[in-house]
Amino acid sequence: VSQTENNTLVFQGWGAGYADIVKENKLFEHYYKELGLVPDGEFDQFMEAMREPLPSTIRITGYKSHAKEILHCLKEKYFKDLQELEIEEQKIDAPQPLSWYPDEQAWHTNISRKIIRKSPLLEKFHQFLVSETESGNISRQEAVSMIPPLLLSIQPHHKILDMCAAPGSKTAQLIEMLHSDMDIPFPEGFVIANDVDNKRCYLLVHQAKRLNSPCIMVVNHDASCIPTLQVDVDGKKDVLYYDRILCDVPCSGDGTMRKNIDVWKKWTTSNSLHLHGLQLRIAVRGVEQLAVGGRMVYSTCSLNPIEDEAVIAALLEKSEGALELADCSGDLPGLKWMPGVTSWKLMTKEGQWFLDWSEVPSSRHTQIRPTMFPPKDPEKLADMHLERCMRILPHHQNTGGFFVAVLVKKAPMPWNKRYPKVTLSVPSPTPEGTPQEAVEDPPEEKSDTKGTEEAPKGSKQDKLCGPPPSKKIKLFGYKEDPFVFLTEDDPVFTTIQSFYDLAPGFPKLNVLTRTHDGKKRHLYMVSKELRNVLLNNSERMKVINTGVKVWSRNSDGEEFGCAFRLAQEGIYTLQPYIRSRIIQVSVEDVKVLLTQENPFLNKLEDKAHAQAKEMVMGSIVLKYIPNPNNPAEPQCPIQLCGWRGKTSIRAFVPRNERFHYLRMLGVEVFRDKQGLGQKSKDAETEANDKMERDVEEGEDVDLENGGENLSEPQTDSGLKESSS
Repeated sequence: VSQTENNTLVFQGWGAGYADIVKENKLFEHYYKELGLVPDGEFDQFMEAMREPLPSTIRITGYKSHAKEILHCLKEKYFKDLQELEIEEQKIDAPQPLSWYPDEQAWHTNISRKIIRKSPLLEKFHQFLVSETESGNISRQEAVSMIPPLLLSIQPHHKILDMCAAPGSKTAQLIEMLHSDMDIPFPEGFVIANDVDNKRCYLLVHQAKRLNSPCIMVVNHDASCIPTLQVDVDGKKDVLYYDRILCDVPCSGDGTMRKNIDVWKKWTTSNSLHLHGLQLRIAVRGVEQLAVGGRMVYSTCSLNPIEDEAVIAALLEKSEGALELADCSGDLPGLKWMPGVTSWKLMTKEGQWFLDWSEVPSSRHTQIRPTMFPPKDPEKLADMHLERCMRILPHHQNTGGFFVAVLVKKAPMPWNKRYPKVTLSVPSPTPEGTPQEAVEDPPEEKSDTKGTEEAPKGSKQDKLCGPPPSKKIKLFGYKEDPFVFLTEDDPVFTTIQSFYDLAPGFPKLNVLTRTHDGKKRHLYMVSKELRNVLLNNSERMKVINTGVKVWSRNSDGEEFGCAFRLAQEGIYTLQPYIRSRIIQVSVEDVKVLLTQENPFLNKLEDKAHAQAKEMVMGSIVLKYIPNPNNPAEPQCPIQLCGWRGKTSIRAFVPRNERFHYLRMLGVEVFRDKQGLGQKSKDAETEANDKMERDVEEGEDVDLENGGENLSEPQTDSGLKESSS
């Protein structure tokens, strides 16, 4: 069984260890032939596509102001280099944009992951991909995985819940959409990204951190009983309902056979029968927390109606008209998809078929449930409009297989209507310690669910979970440090305020640290709405990570007026509030700062040199403002953290971001083996490759407490001016 998003890219290759797996499964072929999901005459094409490697796919991070610069760099340099190439007797196809993804921000090609990592001809392209991915400027993600966030129609003010988020490529898309207007440092909305697996939450943190957003929070809960949160609204406690929910549930993953090759031998119909109950419980918990008028996308990377239409039909039936399927046929022009089906049957792993619940012997009642079959009433079935569901077949556009349905909430769920207190301010907890919003888990729904859904083996007791009692959560896995918000009169602000001349509107209350005791090492910022969530739910939820780092303690700075230096990851959030310590730099200045180690102040051009001389030592902002009259230079602002020393100046920028900005300026960045010791080069390549593989494959990577990677700049010999 695979999580639907085992897919943070995708330079797929067959690789060692897969040679012995035969891409045959007679039960699979028999099952899908019999179901008739593939159009007449196309089944052979469908199976042929399933046996082919998946194309490589990359997505440019759209919200960043330099997305156009990256697209230009890709098209004019790297993609041109790939044309007419032949590697290992395979002709490389020129990359093409995905026709249905907006603004040419997603591309695919037939280069396998194995070839791109191993071929010397593609070494520069590979280095580009690795460093730009780490910098958050591109995401390497399977094409069909990009669809659910696009169908959510996200606006910057939306409160979003991603229920089963790890490893996080869809979460990254959600964050991007929230920040679509770069002029707003703190969008009103936020993303709460949840995953049940504690270790995979750290992979999620790594993915989200690349985007440097103050509006993301990673939490660790079972999605089927994720707690109801409260927020403060005009001094009263209110239930938090989400405007948008991504419900990308765990599934059997038979749509991923092109990249997860072991699915060929592991696939059986039992997988979907075991998962159906869990999928339905997660979906029900999602719509309970959806605001009226809100939108939830349910998705799987399975083609099986038991995990797809059956879950949607059961959800619609339970909702008694509170939910409806949205018609998204016009939302992604260029995307080919098959409408959802209204009839299907069920097969056991022994090959026995059942058309209806009445045919199922009582000995099978624990494995097969009534909600797995289509509704009997033709009128009710027609009203559901299951044809509005979307099934993506691999042979139609050379993708993985996928299913997606968009639900709109028209009214409170029927079991909520009986309890009007839910939508009002929530009273104090009852003496037993259970808040009254727990009425979302009514007796009627419990008994109904227990009789109709079966949990997968090893899962929790089968029931629809309401919010848990208001008691301290038992922590599992890593012990997280607390989140402590600073007060407006906290002593650290005294020197920070004067040193950086913070604007009066700077939201001091949004600054937090991760320790109650001792000196504060790092200061983070979250948006106003996330602060509200954190303050009102500290004992309800297990928060793994939130906020973006804006300052780090630097004892050397204390003698110059401030013990906190600026952190590069938070500079775009913080800079709008900083009114001093800013040096305006030119393209040539940026090149000097990023290619030379501690250059003397006089290496800067006259304007920047004059500004630097006037400044006392300490942390600074190096700001490049584009000149629209010179289109040859980057047309996006660049902001770097730096340090003004006694006679020199340096940029404090992580290595991959350093490489990114140099590429934008036309400087070729390539770690040539001649310029590095072979041993260290190989070790670095191996480490990069391992991280890349782990992130791509959704592996458990211990990314907790990772270092800041403030590497030294390359010397001039490692870089050269691009001819393009």
